[in-house]
Amino acid sequence: MERLLIVGVNTRPVAEAAYKLGFEVYSVSYYCPRDFYSYHERRCILEQKPLKSSGRFHEEFKPSYLKILAEDFLDEVDKIIVLSGGSPEDFPSQKILGNKKTRKIEDKYSLYKRLRGKFKVPETYKLDDIKEACEIQEQEPGKRFLIKPLIGSGGFGVSPISDYRGKLEGPFILQEFIEGLHLSASVLSTGKDVMTILTSRQLIDTNIRGWEDNLIYSGNIVPAPYPEIKKVGEDVIRGLSLLGSNGVDMVLSSNGLYVIEVNPRIQGTFECAQLSLGINMLSAHIKACEGELVKEPSRKKYTVKRIVYAPYRCQVGDLNLPRVYDIPCSGSIIEAGEPVVTLLDSHENLNTVLGNIKGSFEDVMGRLKIVD
Repeated sequence: MERLLIVGVNTRPVAEAAYKLGFEVYSVSYYCPRDFYSYHERRCILEQKPLKSSGRFHEEFKPSYLKILAEDFLDEVDKIIVLSGGSPEDFPSQKILGNKKTRKIEDKYSLYKRLRGKFKVPETYKLDDIKEACEIQEQEPGKRFLIKPLIGSGGFGVSPISDYRGKLEGPFILQEFIEGLHLSASVLSTGKDVMTILTSRQLIDTNIRGWEDNLIYSGNIVPAPYPEIKKVGEDVIRGLSLLGSNGVDMVLSSNGLYVIEVNPRIQGTFECAQLSLGINMLSAHIKACEGELVKEPSRKKYTVKRIVYAPYRCQVGDLNLPRVYDIPCSGSIIEAGEPVVTLLDSHENLNTVLGNIKGSFEDVMGRLKIVD
């Protein structure tokens, strides 16, 4: 039995897929949900307890913590998969299943320079001073601009310059805001051959407590009925020579399709793909890394994923409910604006899925108790 180490902020979905494939699963993660059982050994940064605050992720997490926790596993395991929050450069390259170097892709300005001239991309500047950003906005009053961290994910710290309330440390980017539909393509690549296996509409929330006006990722609706994103996603991944499962975030505007970011690893749509397509996405990722693309699945159910963020500081009740995943410890305290659970459902009828997710959202909210 091969031993597989999975490293990231939340490893539960990929660990479950690995367990079903017969791997002996080692996991190192930030979150430690109560519904995570599919592992041989695991280590978590966040240890939740009743009546104890779970703290704030952006204040308490650093990628280096994952590297430190994983050190004892490195000689034991055969392969390593690095998810969001981790860096493959921190681990033995010969054991990595996926892209071995991702920093130039995750650096938003570096990516912009590689894509401009080949794809539609928003006008982007790398800056060190918020005053420079304001001057650029004043010089181009017909455009709207966003402040973005140079490296980051999930939309945290991404907000219109006019609403920016954060504290900038070091370089950041100023990027033209493109009005339109937020879409993504999940693309499998052998390094030579590519195939878009899933398209998605991204759910963006600008009302998360503590992150008001930030463009926070809060889930997906799949598939997305916009065929033009399929080819652009494939062309981007092929041009960057990426390997395995990768994501391309785009915005479809009245002026065309803009490439916004690239996720050089397994994406947040992982479970959506499995439910919608009826396949094990980890198997598809591994095969692509080994030079083989799976046959494009014909089955395509509608699937919706929604991340529930705490609307206030709250104590959670028993959240072991249908369609609810990444369940926190019952009785633990979740700070306002922090993720509580993930909702996930799939059906042939989109309205049925949306209704189920709405019902589950109301069930979860009914089990959150406001605390001072």
